[in-house]
Amino acid sequence: MHEADAALDPTAPEAPPEELMIAVEQLARYVRLRATAGGLSTAASSTLGRLGRQGPQRLTALARSEGVSQPNMTQLITRMERAGLVRRVPDDSDGRVVLVEATESGLELFRARHAERAAALGHLIDRLSEPEQHAVKAALPALARVIRDSQPPD
Repeated sequence: MHEADAALDPTAPEAPPEELMIAVEQLARYVRLRATAGGLSTAASSTLGRLGRQGPQRLTALARSEGVSQPNMTQLITRMERAGLVRRVPDDSDGRVVLVEATESGLELFRARHAERAAALGHLIDRLSEPEQHAVKAALPALARVIRDSQPPD
């Protein structure tokens, strides 16, 4: 049996959570570092990704979602506005509220960075044995589902 396939043997001892956490951190870092389009900071990349996936949001919601203070998010959004990646727009349902949305340039950059990360993950998966590829392709969406299901509603 191939060494990598032995890891998929149901009789093999399970990896402790600490080892799994290290693997997840290494994977996230590897994929994140392969996304270089636009030269964004981690915070700007994450914020642009959130706007690209979820659409326009209040600045306070962005700050909360990204785990930063509102003043820090305000500074980040101001820098991203100057770079032409986002803009502030009035909320159609409440004219007193301002939303932050990605510009077309911001969305293009989001898509480019997303493609870079997907390619990096694809290259890693291609290096696995066929059984490992099937396991990863089943496990990652399952973990994403559990994460989505555990998120409190906005």
